[in-house]
Amino acid sequence: MVADEVREELDKLGVTSVSPGLSAVALKLAAALDALGADDAPTSQAVVADKLTAVLTKLRALAPPAAEGDALDDLAARRAQRRGA
Repeated sequence: MVADEVREELDKLGVTSVSPGLSAVALKLAAALDALGADDAPTSQAVVADKLTAVLTKLRALAPPAAEGDALDDLAARRAQRRGA
């Protein structure tokens, strides 16, 4: 559920090697959010979700830049096509 989605996002961002502790905290919070049941107070879920959002925001800021597929790569590819390279 939430933990699986967070794990997938961490893999896509490539931040686990950059910030392993913060990544572990994100996974722990996601697991805690999954463990909260319908009987738990909605405020408990909201607090954990808020903390998870804060940690993920920090991790997104730490993520290394994408190696390919950015606007400059697209521009270079179009230029190469026009030049027949």
